[in-house]
Amino acid sequence: MGAGLSGVDAGYWLKTKSPDRTWAIFEARDAIGGTWDLFRYPGIRSDSDMTTLGFPFRPWHGEKAIADGADIRDYIEDTAREFGIDRKIRMRHRVTDAAWSSTDALWTISYVADGEPRRMTCSFLFLCSGYYDYQEGYSPTWPALDTFDGDVVHPQFWPEDLSVIGKRVVVIGSGATAVTLVPALITKGAAHVTMLQRSPTYIVSKPAHDERGEKLRSRLPAGIADAAIRWKNIGYSILVYNVSRRKPDVVKHKIAAQQKDLLGPDFDIARHLTPKYNPWDQRLCLVPDGDLFTALRAGQATIVTDQIERFTPEGVRLQSGEELKADIVVTATGLKLKMMGGASITVDGKTVEPGMRLLYKGAMLEGVPNFAFAVGYTNASWTLKCDLTSQYVSRLLNHMAAHGQYSATPIAPEGAALEESMLDLQSGYVKRAQNMLPRQGDKAPWKTHQNYVRDLLAFRTGRIDDGVLQFDTRDTGVREQAA
Repeated sequence: MGAGLSGVDAGYWLKTKSPDRTWAIFEARDAIGGTWDLFRYPGIRSDSDMTTLGFPFRPWHGEKAIADGADIRDYIEDTAREFGIDRKIRMRHRVTDAAWSSTDALWTISYVADGEPRRMTCSFLFLCSGYYDYQEGYSPTWPALDTFDGDVVHPQFWPEDLSVIGKRVVVIGSGATAVTLVPALITKGAAHVTMLQRSPTYIVSKPAHDERGEKLRSRLPAGIADAAIRWKNIGYSILVYNVSRRKPDVVKHKIAAQQKDLLGPDFDIARHLTPKYNPWDQRLCLVPDGDLFTALRAGQATIVTDQIERFTPEGVRLQSGEELKADIVVTATGLKLKMMGGASITVDGKTVEPGMRLLYKGAMLEGVPNFAFAVGYTNASWTLKCDLTSQYVSRLLNHMAAHGQYSATPIAPEGAALEESMLDLQSGYVKRAQNMLPRQGDKAPWKTHQNYVRDLLAFRTGRIDDGVLQFDTRDTGVREQAA
């Protein structure tokens, strides 16, 4: 399910490592690209470097390391076409229900194709649909919103014909979408843009072009350079994350020092850019070449840290008494999560509630046979973990075929505690969805480690099952444990 980054990646590994399998990708929308096709707001770009967000089997060679959304969408489409994966994608196929039968050892998939309800069966179900709700974004309710005379826009559903030329724009929010929109709207001709936030987020400038990577490409053979650049960026992200967790004050100081250099001594960094939480309690926001800071220093944009009292016909009145005049208000207030692509999952007639299940290897759910789903890292590029999961699924399928096994089910130890959720972030969209997110245990393989190197070793060289996968053999019906 899903023809975005993780779905195309899964298709590649199935085609390459499990060539005898028959498979198809169901995509609910009418285009390849997932998130990168859905979001069309001004300035949309990657929040990770493309050498790690891109596919390892088709390295990114684009001009920018922090790439524009349209370029990422083209890259996904080109990759699917180059490897023949696009011929396996069935557009406008939205899965509504998936029911596993232990008697038949099959999933029965109920889906809607071009408006018509249909069914089919498959032996393994792999969800690559991410965890965002594509039909609805998150928008708080504010008093008197209906009295505002201007346009109110959510970034997830940006109107193609909306002009910001000469307009006063208020962007509500402080996350990755907001910090992307502010400089982009100025570039598109907005008279002034105000970023209205309840509380600050850590914002870090990063070069849009990887100069060190370009030097490596000029001096090394292509394949060696691609690998060197990729591992350089993986190593750097692991280093920054670990230092942030162990010495948060050091990282806070470095971030503030960079911001002061870019904004000058008069900007109130303590009020507008210093969160109350530690770095990586929420994801850091990256701004390429400091574009947001440039707009702030030039006076083209402003950050206001306050809370909304109510809307007025001319803008937004704040609790401080200030009123922000606006022609357009953009509610960059976050996303809604939706697990399993919104499909209902049942096993032998019993509904599977992901929030009451442990996560196995960050890829499967306890008690759910022949089922996997791709979820990326919270502290690094999404594709890094999804790629490991796709390779693991192919390895698992090959193991089952070689041993005459027709199902594999993670079985949690008796009395295993449901610890924290699978996403170790304090972001609002994660907190709002706590009850629906799969849980982690206190140790591997039920503990999700946000570390690519550790996962790489475990997925590629470790046991296929860690001793907890339960396999069924079709001929005898006898339960087996993998050797």
